[in-house]
Parts: sequence; C-alpha cells; structure tokens
Amino acid sequence: MKCPFCGCDDTQVKDSRNADDNTAIRRRRECPECGSRFTTYERVQLRDLIVVKRNGEKVPFDRDKLARSISLAVRKRPVDAERVEKVVNSIQRQLEISGESEISSNFIGEKVMEALAMLDHIAYIRFASVYKDFREVKDFEDFVETIDRLAKPELFAGNDVTDK
Repeated sequence: MKCPFCGCDDTQVKDSRNADDNTAIRRRRECPECGSRFTTYERVQLRDLIVVKRNGEKVPFDRDKLARSISLAVRKRPVDAERVEKVVNSIQRQLEISGESEISSNFIGEKVMEALAMLDHIAYIRFASVYKDFREVKDFEDFVETIDRLAKPELFAGNDVTDK
C-alpha cells in the first residue's frame, strides 16, 4: 500500500481488525520512510459496478458517494453512523448480487429511498427532494400527502380529492 503522505511504496500493517459488522477489515498502517500512520479498509467486491446516469453517462460505482448522500440526508437526525454504514453495505450487496454490471442511477436512488423510508421519514423526504428534483413547495406537499396515504390508508378511505 502506498503511503498517502510521502508516496513510499512499502508500508507496514501494524494492526488488523474486523470492521463494519464483519463486512470489512480495518488495517492500521505505518510508513517506514516518514513514520506516518493511516487506516485502510478492505472489502469484498464481487464485481465492478458501472452506474448509468440519467444522461447516459457511465461512471464507476462509488461507495463513498452513496455513503455521503445518505449521511447528508440523515444529518442532524437521530440516526447512528453505524446504521448508515449498514444501509450502505446492504445497498451495495443488493447491487452486486443483482447480476448486472451496469446499474441505472434510478435503481440506486430507489434502493436508497426504500432504505431511508424505513430508517427516518425526514431523511427520506430530504433525499426525495433532491432525487425527485422538487422545485416548489407544492412538490413537497404532494409528496408528503402521498407518504401519509401510504402510511395511514384508513384515514383517506373514501376521501377522493377529485370530489372537492
């Protein structure tokens, strides 16, 4: 492993442990040249995933970008970083076992939406506002009403909004 500080090609592993609910190995490394220490994580990767964006552009799947998106949605919410990590791991596993090497960004977005809906409703709405490109307050209102209808269908039974 190359030292990120001085570029030395020969770093030494000082400590290895399981991390992230046993889905990764955390390694503490030290550079013999500059003496700097840093941490690396080793994860199983079943296949190289390519994300096909809405505009047709193809980019390599970036696990860190997925984690940042979810972390941003749950920011200042009562959600542990460990739970976010579990969601990221779960989504990545789902993508890898799907059998496809090219995954649409829409598919990934829907997986994130499903996970956030179960994790935290406010984070779900935050993510949806960006993912679904809300432009007006009305977009939020319609989305929240849809969520309410799904969560509490008995409250809306027989209340057809077209009757008003």
